[in-house]
Amino acid sequence: MFLSQYLNHILQRFRKQPSGHVKAPELPEYIAPSPTSEDLDWADLAIVDLSQGSTPAGRQELAKQVRQAMNSHGFFYVVNHGYTPEQTRRLFSIANATFDLVEEDEKRLYTGQSEDVYEGYKPRRTWQIENGVSDQIEHYNINRSIRKRDHPTVLRPHLDEIQDFAQHNHNHILYTILRILAIGMDLPEETFVEMHRFESPGESSGSSVSQAPSHDPIHNLEIHMNSQIHEVLPAYGCRRNVNQERLAKRSHRNGLTQFFPADIGSITILWSQPISGLQILSPDGVWRYIKHIENALVVNTGDVMQLLSGGFYKPTIHRVIQPPKDQTDLERLGVFYFAMAADDIRLASVKSDEDSKIAAPTMVDWRKERTGKYGKGTMKQAQADGKMEEEIILGITVKEYN
Repeated sequence: MFLSQYLNHILQRFRKQPSGHVKAPELPEYIAPSPTSEDLDWADLAIVDLSQGSTPAGRQELAKQVRQAMNSHGFFYVVNHGYTPEQTRRLFSIANATFDLVEEDEKRLYTGQSEDVYEGYKPRRTWQIENGVSDQIEHYNINRSIRKRDHPTVLRPHLDEIQDFAQHNHNHILYTILRILAIGMDLPEETFVEMHRFESPGESSGSSVSQAPSHDPIHNLEIHMNSQIHEVLPAYGCRRNVNQERLAKRSHRNGLTQFFPADIGSITILWSQPISGLQILSPDGVWRYIKHIENALVVNTGDVMQLLSGGFYKPTIHRVIQPPKDQTDLERLGVFYFAMAADDIRLASVKSDEDSKIAAPTMVDWRKERTGKYGKGTMKQAQADGKMEEEIILGITVKEYN
């Protein structure tokens, strides 16, 4: 057989390979814990049927519902988002393997080293918060372009599934939500979509977060959103004592407060999980829990959307507290998608004049500044009662509420 014939033979063999993804090795199935049986004070959030967003008329109706939800609670559920319960459980199994099936030595090889972007593993106790208190969050963060960076061995056979997950979150879920938000402001519906194109340079991503059971008060994490922060993050999975929920989180011990990243991006998509603890500050000033809905999403806007909308869509203060008594011994595993604008987008209101837009920071500059300063203790007390801290970044006052 001549070389040309041999090469042709090899090419024919490749052409005969079945199209689509090759089945990846099986992973241990993640069995989610049962929801709490306690009668908690639940927030009455709107439930948005995303399947209605497939038509212009449907998006018009959803825009009314979402605008009302954003003006009241700032959070809403999304159902009929295109993933089956089986697909969702599969993603949680992959997220869980990111922590349980990777040895500590290998995790260190894939720990993020950049101060410009959150990537790879973030170990616990990375951020120094106050008076010697360190965070208790572990997360694994993946850029939406999954193969942009290398990943631990256990994830490599599943990269196609993770890439599908990122594209589905971005191109189907995020784009539909962005169109609905634009319609709610009487803007052309592609206004925000054009600022968040999947193929544009940027750091939208997925994150897995893991948090261990909390017995010591240091694990009593409280998460709230900073209403003046402008940062954007990605996500795939996270486990608590771990996280890549881009929320401001804090853990209390002897009166100390521990902070974690806030929703610095445009849209945060949380894939609902059964461990209770996420609360929002309702319009009547009462903290209420977000109830788990099987195979639903919990969606809220971040600080970048506040900037781009000129304050029309404001972030809602929220936090994560210690779970109810029947869940305190359980580990919380989270899967998120954090959307941010493209790197070159100016963080100014879409309705502002050109001079204002030119003066505003770009997404990439803002992300680098916020990411680089986080956990460095640069926030200063802004009120005598200690309820607010702030710092100025690129001319913008960033506030965090205790």
